[in-house]
Amino acid sequence: MHPVLLCGEVRTCLLPSSQALDTPAAARLLRLRADEHVLVSERPNLYVRSPEVLTGVDCRLPTSNGAKVRAVGTVASRAVLTEGRVLQASAYFSSPADGPETRRPWGEYLVRPGVVEPLGQLLGEPTAKGILRDPGRGELNLGTIADGLLEELRGHPLLDHRVPFTSQRTHVRWVVRHTSEQKEAALERFTLVGEGLRTVELRLADDTPASAAASLCEDLALHDWLLTTATHVVGRSGRRAAVGTRAAVGDLRAAAEHLLHLWMPRARVDPPLTHLWDPLEQTPGFTRQWQNLAQRIRDRLMIQDAP
Repeated sequence: MHPVLLCGEVRTCLLPSSQALDTPAAARLLRLRADEHVLVSERPNLYVRSPEVLTGVDCRLPTSNGAKVRAVGTVASRAVLTEGRVLQASAYFSSPADGPETRRPWGEYLVRPGVVEPLGQLLGEPTAKGILRDPGRGELNLGTIADGLLEELRGHPLLDHRVPFTSQRTHVRWVVRHTSEQKEAALERFTLVGEGLRTVELRLADDTPASAAASLCEDLALHDWLLTTATHVVGRSGRRAAVGTRAAVGDLRAAAEHLLHLWMPRARVDPPLTHLWDPLEQTPGFTRQWQNLAQRIRDRLMIQDAP
C-alpha cells in the first residue's frame, strides 16, 4: 500500500559551540540509539546523520476545513549536522489514503515505522493544507517533535554553548502529494511565510521513500538558513557601522569562517530528486543570492582591514 501523503518539519540552527565538531564528536552527539550506527560522510563535505527515533501518536490530524480525522502511528525523527556547525532536526511521517475504522493494537503500528494511519478516510488535500499551517490544540504537531529533539541535542555536554555569532532558527514545513499517475517529481511551491517559517509543497512519484523526501527538504532548509543568516549578518554589520562601532567586524569574520564554505546545494539529495533545485536557482536564484552575500561580506572585511 503506497502512501498518498508525506509530511514533515525541519528545524535548523547554529550549533551552540564555539568550534565546529570534528567527525568523532559529531558522531557521538548524534548517537541517538545504541542499536544503530550514525551515518558519517566526509565527501564532498562533513555530513553526519543520526538513526531514526520514533514517537508514538494518537491524535487528530490538522485539516484546513476543520474536519476531525483521528490518526494513530509513529512519527520518525532524526538529526543532521553539517560540517560540524549547522544542526537540523526533522520529524516526518507518511500516511495511506485510508485505514481501519477502529484502532489497532500498538504492535501493529510499530512494525511500520514512520507511518501514521487514519481511522477511516484520510482527506488528503485538507490534511496537506492543514499541515502547512500552525496546528491547533489536540492536533498532531510535527514542530514540537522536531524541536524536542533539537533541544535534547543542544543540551549535550559536548557543547560549550558559546556561539561565534548570533543567529535565528528557521522552520520548514513540507508536504508531498503522491499520485500514481504522475511520476515526474515537481517542486510546486516554496513560500517564505515570515518569522523564520517556510513552507514547501512537492509532488513526487508514489514510490519515493520518505527518507529521500526528508533529505531533500533538509537540504532546502539548510541552504535557506544559510541565506537567512548571512542576510542578517550583513544587515547587522551595516547598522553597526553606521553608528561608528567595530563590533560588526567580528560577526563578518565569524560568518566568513563558519558559513561561507557550507554552500553546496544538492550534495545530499537523491539523484532522481536533484532537479527539484532548478526552480529555486532560476527564481529567486538561491545561489546568485548567496554569491552576492558572500561577496558583500568579503568586501566589507577588506574595507575594514584596509590601512
